[in-house]
Amino acid sequence: MIELFTADTPNGKKISIMLEEIKFDYKVTKIDLGKGEQFNPNFRKISPFSKIPVIIDHDNEEKIFESGAILIYLAEKSKMFYENKDRLKINQWLMAQMGYIGPMIGQHHQFHHYNPGKSKFGEERYFKITKSIYSDLDERLFNSKFLAGDNYSIADIATWPWIARHKWHDIGLKKFKNLTRWYLEISNREAVKKGYEFMKQGDKIPLP
Repeated sequence: MIELFTADTPNGKKISIMLEEIKFDYKVTKIDLGKGEQFNPNFRKISPFSKIPVIIDHDNEEKIFESGAILIYLAEKSKMFYENKDRLKINQWLMAQMGYIGPMIGQHHQFHHYNPGKSKFGEERYFKITKSIYSDLDERLFNSKFLAGDNYSIADIATWPWIARHKWHDIGLKKFKNLTRWYLEISNREAVKKGYEFMKQGDKIPLP
């Protein structure tokens, strides 16, 4: 059984979606970021940077932090969504999400959604970068059904929750035909629907 320490964020949703996809038994331990529970000394024992998500695999008591590392661990354990023949491409697109897509869109959230009007430079910079990310993903998905090729993989599971906050971005997902096609196809997966609402029952995936 997997214990998932998490919150209602894109990084948190990656893991709940993955667990639903692979049909592993899991329980959720909620970490209230607003109350600073991520800084609790007990939590820091399993998350050295005070970040969610973290899992404990109670089959072997392995503790894994960092969402990308968790996805790889679960993919290898389940033998799903991480095919050997596609692994090089999957790793590249997964690392792109971890190192660029997530951090840049996250900054856009901070300046544009949470703190509008506090920094014109920050708002303009991260709006431009996020719009560029939409364009880059759209271009990739013109040539590929999923990010790493023909098969749905952990690269898609990692990236999709960030695009699911498209209403916050004010860019217009519908303008990007290939990205919209990919987003809707993943949105219609039952495991994605369940994983998306894992913190709030009835929380619906936002349509373009």
